Amino acid sequence: MTLNYRTVNLVGFFACFILIVSALIMQHVFELEPCPLCIFQRLSFIAAGALFLLGALFNPVSTGRKALLSGLNLTAIAIGIGLALRHIWLQNLPPSEVPSCGPGLDYMIDVLPFTSVISQVLSGSGECAEISWTFLGLSIPWWTLFAYLGLAVLVVLGHKKPKR
Repeated sequence: MTLNYRTVNLVGFFACFILIVSALIMQHVFELEPCPLCIFQRLSFIAAGALFLLGALFNPVSTGRKALLSGLNLTAIAIGIGLALRHIWLQNLPPSEVPSCGPGLDYMIDVLPFTSVISQVLSGSGECAEISWTFLGLSIPWWTLFAYLGLAVLVVLGHKKPKR
């Protein structure tokens, strides 16, 4: 299998798909309820996955269209990186500085304007600072950060010229 734009995007789509399925398994099988920042990180994975799927299905020939699609994908990934870093920061705060738990995301979406919901989620809450699962000593936000960085590498690899 050669390394080309379509293949790289297909790999990126399947990686995002596996990440979302893993998150759903953690939520529904292991009963780890996602905090608002976790949900926003999932949305970034979904957006990146959709953009990878578009790249794989349409396989644009023009450099401009590839760059546009990749730029949008890198934006979704960068947002995810920012959310993961914010989450890691909240988890590493001293207990006395952890923000108090706020209302649930469902309630905020029902009651508050969208910009206020985003502001509240990015402020973080006590539930976002809890570490409920670790693997090799790292919490879920660390692993999502690594996944986002890997996806960013895939986007860049998609622009590498195939060897003839």
